Amino acid sequence: MSQEKQILEYLQAGNRITPIDSLNLFGCFRLGARICDLRQRGYDIINEAKTGSFAIYKMEMIDE
Repeated sequence: MSQEKQILEYLQAGNRITPIDSLNLFGCFRLGARICDLRQRGYDIINEAKTGSFAIYKMEMIDE
């Protein structure tokens, strides 16, 4: 499974992710690039916060 797909599924499960999480969980050194790829594919991923020099990403969950 690609890093992009793993990150997408992790976010869709309601999790937040940081670059360190991305590296530890999926071996991904470039989380920002994968987030950019997912956004270009139409996924609504937001920067929840920026702490120091890194961002925390999450997906907006729609209540149905």
